Amino acid sequence: MKPLIEIHDMEASDEYFVGTCTHTHESEEIDLSASRRLAWLRVMYEKGSRVMVATLDGKQAGFLHVIPIEFSPWGPLGRDLLVIPCLCSVNKGHGVGKLLLAAAEQEARHQGRKGIVTIGYYHDFWYMPASFFEANGFFKCERPRQERSSAKNTAAVLWRVFDEHTEAPVLLKPKYEFKPIRRKVVIDLFWNAFCQTSNIEAQRVREVAAEFGDSVALNEYCADDRLVLLRNQIPRGIFIDGHEIYWGYEAPKDGIRQAIAQGLRE
Repeated sequence: MKPLIEIHDMEASDEYFVGTCTHTHESEEIDLSASRRLAWLRVMYEKGSRVMVATLDGKQAGFLHVIPIEFSPWGPLGRDLLVIPCLCSVNKGHGVGKLLLAAAEQEARHQGRKGIVTIGYYHDFWYMPASFFEANGFFKCERPRQERSSAKNTAAVLWRVFDEHTEAPVLLKPKYEFKPIRRKVVIDLFWNAFCQTSNIEAQRVREVAAEFGDSVALNEYCADDRLVLLRNQIPRGIFIDGHEIYWGYEAPKDGIRQAIAQGLRE
């Protein structure tokens, strides 16, 4: 018998599943991050943000976020579009993702938007693969860029547009400038409340930086503030004395600690 897939707007019973990005009952750290993220989502709901949740035979099977592009802390930059910053399915091969995309398109049309857009990745990883979106009617509207050090890890703006005259959105273009402080290790923390990874590692940076007292200067740049995002165009990043540290997943406390200690020795 074919499984029954249903899509609905996030309800109170879905919040923990969505807030933890499906990582339910794994750690107190994830649960605390979920509470912060859900508080942000409630504020964003008033601005047009929505969360669609999929169930497979009555069990939560995935979700999708849509955010008006004018408020998306993850980018890209543009107007009159809904952004899909994250689509997650825990049940592959049943068509959950495809139905979530259809719900996103319906919401965009309901809000009078001119299309839906996402950032897809050409890499060997499950997160937001460009090939999935292209297979479901999305087209590239900006050439890929290389990210980090991996030639396989490239990002592209992909969209499904309803009005051919719509202005194409563009990727963020980071504008980082290091400003040293004499006799201090400077941490420039770029973060946003939406992304669980960013949310968790931002809290880790604060806690580790506090261990070093006055020898560290911590500057925070939250992409939830639109002016901050437009000025820096960095939704997530950790720079220590101008050098970025990055693991892909949440920056580990030991790694942050070692990077600060190295900065103090130099």
